[in-house]
Amino acid sequence: MNRPPRSPLLTLEDFDFDLPESLIALRPHEPRDRARLLHVGQSGLADACVADLPTLLRPGDVLVFNDTRVIPARLKGRRLRADAAVEVEATLLSQIEDGVWTSFMKPGRRLSVNDRLVFGADETLTGVVAGKRDDGQVVIRFDLRGPSLDAAIRQSGDTPLPPYIAQKRAPDDRDRSDYQTVYARHDGSVAAPTAGLHFTDPLLAALTASGVAFVFVTLHVGAGTFLPVKSQDIAQHRMHSEFGVVSAAAAKTLNTTWEDGGRVIAVGTTSARLLESAATDRCRIEAFQGETDIFIRPGHRFRAVDGLISNFHLPRSTLLMLMSAFSGYDRVRAAYAHAIASGYRFFSYGDAGLWWPDAAS
Repeated sequence: MNRPPRSPLLTLEDFDFDLPESLIALRPHEPRDRARLLHVGQSGLADACVADLPTLLRPGDVLVFNDTRVIPARLKGRRLRADAAVEVEATLLSQIEDGVWTSFMKPGRRLSVNDRLVFGADETLTGVVAGKRDDGQVVIRFDLRGPSLDAAIRQSGDTPLPPYIAQKRAPDDRDRSDYQTVYARHDGSVAAPTAGLHFTDPLLAALTASGVAFVFVTLHVGAGTFLPVKSQDIAQHRMHSEFGVVSAAAAKTLNTTWEDGGRVIAVGTTSARLLESAATDRCRIEAFQGETDIFIRPGHRFRAVDGLISNFHLPRSTLLMLMSAFSGYDRVRAAYAHAIASGYRFFSYGDAGLWWPDAAS
């Protein structure tokens, strides 16, 4: 689907760019589908609106949505020990068994195994430090289980806004709906699949009327999506694993789409990563359930994605590297330069692009 990049020996510096702070979106558009959309096609760049998607896609195309639901995974509380109580903050990452979660914690170095933890204003969410990992993650074993734990986390937690937003304002009740797709179904993410935030019920209805179909997959997005790439040799970067599911029914629909001449358009890099993890050959997908740590960067041969809807991402990020792998390094650089010059809004609450690979029209 893609030609290889002119030089596969790209370094971290090649994915840097200067962004005016004024272009970092702190709130989404209202309504969401009025966000701007940069159409990045083989013939060049065209400014549009997300609401224009029914006219930009074809009957028979399939949009693949990530239906994960963001949980209020940021918990503020205290570490209790005989000598003293210390304020702590936990960002839940993934549930490894009922009642047991991995997390990033601050201050992590001041925690020891078996320390008691209490969270929330009423401190009814409690647990212990069950372990500490070499990568800095802390394992928390909560005293509650199942639906009772889920309810306590919803009651005690805050929306885990990305750092570039959280540094400028605190999360509020509006974020609980803004930072959630309208089709979210399965609890488990600590970061939203942000390309999907642009879709509204009226837009979904208009897409259906235009002959575009939908497939839903699930990838629970971890906080690792915000971790910076530190190695100049990007091949040395290691992704955190995330749990994903592509059902047998979803795989069958996608395989049939290709057989019938339709295109598969991933809504967001999370959907794209999961589809590529489930692909067995070009235009062939099998059911998938498990962890994936796939790192897509220039040189990757896409097997499962014909088009991609994605926001404008952080400099030096793995997401920008994925976009460069898909649409070509030079085209992505040109598109980002156009977006900055044209005042597009960036990052999670920002505007989007409809991206095609070099061989697509």
